[in-house]
Amino acid sequence: MRPISCLVTDSILIAIASAACIGSALALDASTYCATRAGHRAAAPVPEDLLPAVAKAFHIGADVARQATTIRCAGSKLLACYVGANLNCGQADTRRSLPGATAFCRDNAGADSIPMVATGHDTIFDWRCVGRRAVAGKQNMAVDPQGYIAGNWKELR
Repeated sequence: MRPISCLVTDSILIAIASAACIGSALALDASTYCATRAGHRAAAPVPEDLLPAVAKAFHIGADVARQATTIRCAGSKLLACYVGANLNCGQADTRRSLPGATAFCRDNAGADSIPMVATGHDTIFDWRCVGRRAVAGKQNMAVDPQGYIAGNWKELR
């Protein structure tokens, strides 16, 4: 028969292990995760306990998810973004005057379009040169209430 102190220690260890498992399960629940992190509205690195869910959502490995994804909360929704060649996970650039576009038009007067290398990948407008002046045209991306390009973010469930 084991001493009472061992039984108490075993019970405490079981309780701690159970709490850790429950905590991990709760962290994977998007609404619980965001409800407990009210200030987590800006894009941030993915915590280790959420890497499997993010990797699954984008059909990528956990190592890729660790290096190329971010998360944020939008109300009770947990959102994730996977940085791609032309995908921006930061806030959208809604300015109608861009230094890079202006410089491009000085060298390429009358150009029908301005490449992203000059405008940046975070602009929400189509750009063209009217003479040597950069002009923002049609808005081609929706911006969510927090200022991010809505189409670049996926809700985790």
